[in-house]
Amino acid sequence: MEQTLALIKPDAVERNLIGKILVMIENDNFIIKHMKSMQMTEPLAKTFYSVHEGKSFFNKLIKYMTSGSIVALVLEKENAVASFRKLVGTTDPSTAEDNTIRKLYALDKSYNSVHGSDSLENAVLEISIIFGD
Repeated sequence: MEQTLALIKPDAVERNLIGKILVMIENDNFIIKHMKSMQMTEPLAKTFYSVHEGKSFFNKLIKYMTSGSIVALVLEKENAVASFRKLVGTTDPSTAEDNTIRKLYALDKSYNSVHGSDSLENAVLEISIIFGD
C-alpha cells in the first residue's frame, strides 16, 4: 500500500469543510492512517514549502498556511499519490474536473483548500515533516 500526505488548508478549515472533504476522501476508498489538527509555525511552513523558496508567491503562501488551523492526514491505498491528486483536481478550480475537491471547495488558485503530495518521494518527505519519523 502506498501513502500520501493530505492537508486541509486554513481556508477550508475556516469554512467548516473538514467533514465534507473527509467524506470525499473516504468515499474514494482511502484509509486514513493518521490525522491531526494543527497550526503551522512559520519555520515549519518554510521547511515544508522550501521547494518554492525564492518564487514570487512564497511569502504569500507562508502567510496563508500559518494563518489558521489545518488538518493533516496520512492517506493509504493503492496508487495513493496519483489517486489523491485526481480527487483533489488542478490547482486552478476554474479548470478542475467536476466533483473534485478543488472544483467544489477552492476559492481560487491561492486559496485552494487542500494540498496533496505530488510524488511518492515528496509524500515520504512531507509525512516526515508533518508527523515525524
